[in-house]
Amino acid sequence: MTDSERRTDRRLERAILELLERRGPTASICPSDAARAVYEGDDDGWRALMEPARRAAGRLVAAGDVEITQGGRPVDPTEARGPIRIRIRRPH
Repeated sequence: MTDSERRTDRRLERAILELLERRGPTASICPSDAARAVYEGDDDGWRALMEPARRAAGRLVAAGDVEITQGGRPVDPTEARGPIRIRIRRPH
């Protein structure tokens, strides 16, 4: 992994947490929200950051900061297929 990729990964993690913080405790975001926040162009190049954004969310799940959901229910990031949402981790 290059330094640039590591910086992008950290920026995506921060973007996820900042977006969720701004939206409130029950809100969720799509990985595309983080990808768009980090992408510096004005075209659809943010799409190339979708998988890195999903991986960033997975790292935040492992750290205990967020949950990844499908259909409103928490899912294991390694098993999630298709559209996902990210939300602040809720106590169980």
